[in-house]
Amino acid sequence: MTQGNFMQMTRKPEWLQKKITPSAHGAMEGLLKELSLNTVCQQARCPNITECFSKHQATFLILGRICTRLCAFCSVTKETPLPLDPGEPASVAEAVRRLGLTHVVITSPTRDDLPDGGAAAFAETVACIRKASPGTKAELLIPDFRGAEAPLATVIASAPDILGHNLETVPRLYAIRSGADYQRSLELLARAHRLNPELKTKSGLMLGLGEEENEIFEVLEDLLATGCSYLSLGQYLAPSKLHQKVERFVEPELFEAYRLRALAMGFAHVESGPYVRSSYHAEQYGESAGVASVSAGCCGDGVEGGE
Repeated sequence: MTQGNFMQMTRKPEWLQKKITPSAHGAMEGLLKELSLNTVCQQARCPNITECFSKHQATFLILGRICTRLCAFCSVTKETPLPLDPGEPASVAEAVRRLGLTHVVITSPTRDDLPDGGAAAFAETVACIRKASPGTKAELLIPDFRGAEAPLATVIASAPDILGHNLETVPRLYAIRSGADYQRSLELLARAHRLNPELKTKSGLMLGLGEEENEIFEVLEDLLATGCSYLSLGQYLAPSKLHQKVERFVEPELFEAYRLRALAMGFAHVESGPYVRSSYHAEQYGESAGVASVSAGCCGDGVEGGE
């Protein structure tokens, strides 16, 4: 596995020619409009959106659609954030109930304008889901809360089944994560494990941004040191020509080699492939713990803390 195994090109290779069919999105988009809900699938222009929407799956985006950070890889809207919708947690829970989901992923843009970063809204959303659909597993994909301990404690106290926070890339390339800090994100995961050693934590990396192979595995060692159990590795795809460019397309065979090596290092479950995203096949991470197979989760490139 050397750098020669990477393809360097500007045009997507054949394994990244996934078809998006808007006509298959109607039922899901109708439900989302009725309940005034957002998804990261739409906001992050996820390439898996047709696959997930056609199966009535989605990753819900709470706290609005506007992010307070300016990450170079992210397509989530960056304007002045609006006040929170107090009815949003209940609406998410109603969508979960109607869709009959057994596993749901909730994420958000980063809201540095909020005193608690939106932690209370995450907790309330979990509580509403527990009430509306007691059998549903709740996975949260959270921002870094600027390193504050109290918001993280609020989220942990809501007892999510999985807590995710993405490192996104290797430390050398952190300039693309405006406002983020590599060590702060690692500490969030470590602190979550200290607050609840039984809680499964999860993180993800986008590949193809110019990282070196040795840097990838150094990050994986750092994640394992925090107690992180679950890992996702996927290909970065630029949302537009205005975003951070793709430096390399990683071949599917190399993604599989990375998966096997990460498992050998000690991760409990790894999803690794060109179209893997943080919440893609989210229910599979918990199968050993009895999580059922009907889930909500596709999750595209580019939500700070979320993708």
